[in-house]
Amino acid sequence: MIKYGEIILKGLNRPLFEDRLVKNIKYKLYGLGEIKIRRCQATFYIVPANEGYDYDEAISRLKKVFGIIWISRVTSLEKDMAVIKDKAYEALVAEMEGKRTFKVEVKRPDKKFPLKSPDIQQDVGGFLYSKVHRDLKVDVKNPDITVMVEIREEGAYVYAHKEKGAGGLPLGINGKCGLLLSGGIDSPVAGYMIAKRGVELIGIHFHSYPYTSERAKNKVIELARLMTEYVGRMELFVVPFTDIQLEINDKCPEELLTVIMRRYMMRIAEKIAVQNGCGALVTGESLGQVASQTIDSLNVTNSAVSLPVFRPLIGMDKEDIIKISREIDTYDTSILPYEDCCTVFVPKHPKTKPKNDFCEKAEKLMPNIDELVEKAVENTEKIVIKTTGVVGANKQEY
Repeated sequence: MIKYGEIILKGLNRPLFEDRLVKNIKYKLYGLGEIKIRRCQATFYIVPANEGYDYDEAISRLKKVFGIIWISRVTSLEKDMAVIKDKAYEALVAEMEGKRTFKVEVKRPDKKFPLKSPDIQQDVGGFLYSKVHRDLKVDVKNPDITVMVEIREEGAYVYAHKEKGAGGLPLGINGKCGLLLSGGIDSPVAGYMIAKRGVELIGIHFHSYPYTSERAKNKVIELARLMTEYVGRMELFVVPFTDIQLEINDKCPEELLTVIMRRYMMRIAEKIAVQNGCGALVTGESLGQVASQTIDSLNVTNSAVSLPVFRPLIGMDKEDIIKISREIDTYDTSILPYEDCCTVFVPKHPKTKPKNDFCEKAEKLMPNIDELVEKAVENTEKIVIKTTGVVGANKQEY
């Protein structure tokens, strides 16, 4: 049984969100066996067609599907109170270890069932209490265990264990964005946060070989692979950025190196994003974290592109970001000590309050820069990354 949350508020558009969520569920469960999905009142019932279905693996996968708030393995029963009480007891016993309190909740969409919800609740609750009162007490406000009984037209359902889902909106319902994926802690978390709002992603990584190593590139590929557990198949575009960085380092004032580098990264990312049907760019920037992330620096960076730039981490501190990176299993890979292009040619005293006109004047010192940008876009490597491992040079499949 799957419950969704925010989708219920979508009014006449709700079927569109439900259809996308069903599509994503089927994609996520592909390979486990044939299933049927039945919809009913903000609930999906997933019914395997064959015995031996791997429910544990299915639940593990579904926990990473955006749009789901919780998942539970449920027992489907005939609408007989004796059977319901026995199964409710089995569900309670399975959850008892280390717990002190319980309660029973009942939903009764089938209004033809002879007992009303309070009567069912009292009957099942009394039965359970008679069995476990030496071990568990009743707490109707904040119980350790909640035994759920649902009486629907097609039958009854009993369950007591819930697995928390990823929440958010179904992936793909809100368009597509280009994520600047650096290899650090922040950008994978930013990608996760924006994908949680229903946005598909492509990854755009800037690689400055030989100043950044192949191990640094492989680290980013691994981060993208880890992200696919949540964001599905991802296309990663690896941009050769060395010549542009060398040109900026050679021609521009030292204190503006970082912000001008960021401006050209954004310009290239925008070109790739537009070519691939994206409506916005996403970065892992957090306000004030480094010199290039002050309000002035971000304004100057934004002015280099016309696409919107989303920064889902803008108000988060580092501990908040690290916590999420651990939860989505990207932290250990992000901290591997392989430098990315943002650590190359770092000025000793970067400008924290740059001005647009100063940056534009500095960029005119590089008459060949547009040619270098086009060359970088032309030579960008596309890597297709899935959750199923390596398959596939200019286009690789992982």
